[in-house]
Amino acid sequence: MKFHLSSIIQIFFVRFNRLFRSHKIEAFEAIMILAISHAYGYFNPKQLADFLGVNHQKIYAEISSWTLYKLQKVLKLLMVNVAVEQLQIIEKKSNSTQSRVKITLAVDDSVIDRVGKRLRCTFTWYSGRWKKVVNGQNILGIILTINGKAIPIGLKYCSKQGRKNTHKPSILIAMLKEIKEECLKENINISKYPITLDSWDVSKQLKEQLDELGFTKIILIFNY
Repeated sequence: MKFHLSSIIQIFFVRFNRLFRSHKIEAFEAIMILAISHAYGYFNPKQLADFLGVNHQKIYAEISSWTLYKLQKVLKLLMVNVAVEQLQIIEKKSNSTQSRVKITLAVDDSVIDRVGKRLRCTFTWYSGRWKKVVNGQNILGIILTINGKAIPIGLKYCSKQGRKNTHKPSILIAMLKEIKEECLKENINISKYPITLDSWDVSKQLKEQLDELGFTKIILIFNY
């Protein structure tokens, strides 16, 4: 397992090293090792440290040096980076080939049932899955699909009483704006691809905001 974890981490940093220039690599390495170790039955720093024969306090110290904001930021960059790599390969091919792979952006929100009493963003939501109101968290996600392959590029919790810049349409626009800016750094204009949304969630104002961002190919999905 030690060699396997080391190999995975090495491959990971070779591929994404440019994303860590402004962050503490040791901290992210500890987080990545802990995440991967879940597949081997080690679910906390103490269990992992005991198995590897290292001081668990050092692992805790490295992890605590990172804020949740930094971790969220890097994870978002990683998701977009994977999407950009795939798009760069496709965009080098002919127009007919690009058409066949059917590149689209899919936007959807889902309610995840929760029973915990101390979790944030837990409210009563209508669940399309259960066809009734349940207690849970509403998550807004953006997926890039290429030839049937789904690549998550954005994920965010939504507040029940969202207003101004915290309600779902504003959150979506902010997410798309950030994704587009990151893609443009690699000369990828992601707004030229079609974007699908639930019909009931699209207002005239949201359409105008999407158009301002360059997302003019809007496909509405009717679920009812």
